[in-house]
Amino acid sequence: MTSRETLIRLKRLQVDDKRRKVTQIELMISEFERAAGDLDREIRAEQDRARVHDPSHFAYPTYAKAAMQRRENLKCSAADLKSQLEDAKGALAEAFEEVKKVEPLAASAPDAADGKINATPDPTRPAKSDATGGFYLPSPAPTYEPDL
Repeated sequence: MTSRETLIRLKRLQVDDKRRKVTQIELMISEFERAAGDLDREIRAEQDRARVHDPSHFAYPTYAKAAMQRRENLKCSAADLKSQLEDAKGALAEAFEEVKKVEPLAASAPDAADGKINATPDPTRPAKSDATGGFYLPSPAPTYEPDL
């Protein structure tokens, strides 16, 4: 494996890692929002059961107070994660741009071993021979698009 191939592979792995991070953050946000919704329902049920809806009332259920605090904590955590998500999406876009810059260089750069361009043809496409007897692909290298 040449250094160009290693570089491309490294850049693609970085993109995949950043994509996984974005997905993880999105999953955590949705879980926090779901849990906050569940707590809303539990709070309403507890208030209905106790027939007290005013948190300052002396008979207000302790469980409802604790659930309200937990819900607020989840909402704050989800808001923090949303800012992290924007940062992670920006890092993913930057990593993707780096891959797009490196791939064309590897497709057009001569192979260090024999000085030929893309000495190994792609078996799925018809290869053409250049003047030195080496093979090259008639179209540019495939691009790597992230799922944003």
